[in-house]
Amino acid sequence: MTTTDTPLYLRGHLAPVPDEIEARDLPVEGSLPPELTGRYLRNGPNPLPGQDPGHWFAGHGMLHGVRLREGRAEWYRNRWVRTEALEGHPFVRPDGTFDRAAVTANTHIVGHAGRLLALVENGFPYEVTPELETVGPRDFGGRLTTAMTAHPKTDPTTGDLHFFGYGALPPLLTYHRLDAAGELVTSAEIAVAGPTMMHDFAVTERHAVFLDLPMAFSLEAAMAGSLPYGWSDTYGARLGVMPLDRPGEVRWFEIDPCYVFHVGNAFEDAAGRIVLDVARYAPEDITAVWDSIGPNEAGHASAAAAAGVATLHRWAVDPAAGTVSQTQLSDQGLEFPTVDDDLAGRSNRYLYAVADSGTRAAVLRHDAETGAVAAHELGADVVAGEAVFVPAADRRHEDEGWLLSITTTRDGRASDLLVLDASDLSRVARVALPRGVPAGFHGSWNADES
Repeated sequence: MTTTDTPLYLRGHLAPVPDEIEARDLPVEGSLPPELTGRYLRNGPNPLPGQDPGHWFAGHGMLHGVRLREGRAEWYRNRWVRTEALEGHPFVRPDGTFDRAAVTANTHIVGHAGRLLALVENGFPYEVTPELETVGPRDFGGRLTTAMTAHPKTDPTTGDLHFFGYGALPPLLTYHRLDAAGELVTSAEIAVAGPTMMHDFAVTERHAVFLDLPMAFSLEAAMAGSLPYGWSDTYGARLGVMPLDRPGEVRWFEIDPCYVFHVGNAFEDAAGRIVLDVARYAPEDITAVWDSIGPNEAGHASAAAAAGVATLHRWAVDPAAGTVSQTQLSDQGLEFPTVDDDLAGRSNRYLYAVADSGTRAAVLRHDAETGAVAAHELGADVVAGEAVFVPAADRRHEDEGWLLSITTTRDGRASDLLVLDASDLSRVARVALPRGVPAGFHGSWNADES
């Protein structure tokens, strides 16, 4: 039984499920495009029954998958990522070192070099099978000695996977690159002022951009059992630009204090500027959000209404002038920005996101050319998860394809896999899932190999 004293992350559409199930031949409303043949996989936190992890971000990872084939929804299944943490192994060893395999692996799932990797930003990735069974942690032949971000970037031209690791102890920030075959070929330490929570970064055709923002680590808070990261009025905020052919060489540009969980995309424009589109939180907004998804002893009942929102902003870094300009692209509150992965690091016209004000939820499409924001409204009682773009095979335009999102009722009792036409956000199909799926973090479409 849940009450208003129950933390937000343990009730309603965030409430964890108690077990692993499988269902076949799922009901479909509308028509699933036969071209959507593969698996939609999504990750998110799901503590074991009876556990309170103390923060939404801290629950054990659970994968939810829907298998589509030639117009049918063949199965749904959910599985915990069986990490060492799930087995009760501590992250901090008795000698004070970190066990990078004793993590929750609860944030993302991506495919690279024939492997599916469940990711969390404070440890090693965990390989899983297409049926969501856990294979085990991966450190790429012992070459990876830091954590791996949950937001790696695949270069659509080279197939390389760029990522980084951050930590509370040195090295505080390290850049890494996997080649298209899955070999870790580059690692370079990057000097920063102190330990901060660096959730995402950006990669263009020739540069990586690091977000050194003031969600700082506090040893005192960690030792007291509180959240180890929190807003700092003194740390400052800056963007670090690193040429990909000179790993470790970073030039820093100061910006106004803010926080960004998620970068939509980045690219280099004709003027030589490095452009980033991000879901940006003002200081007061990130503080409100952080309180609402943590212990928040002041009371969870009011936390959701008080939580701040991010809005879509664009930073343009001009290396020649040594400046950064900032433009707000929309006043629509949003999160989980996504683009066509084939345009990662390249100029894109369309960016997709989700909105949730507490009384209204929607899937959004932002048009960078016109500035228009279109919405697929879901009403007051349904929440949308991240919308993943799947391109049509023979498309002639950037937006020819579909958006896949798991939606969940606010009471947590029911969920669907929603399929939208990305060109106009009309509903193409709805797959009824056999249970309520807790709202989670990130996912990916994994097409069958032809």
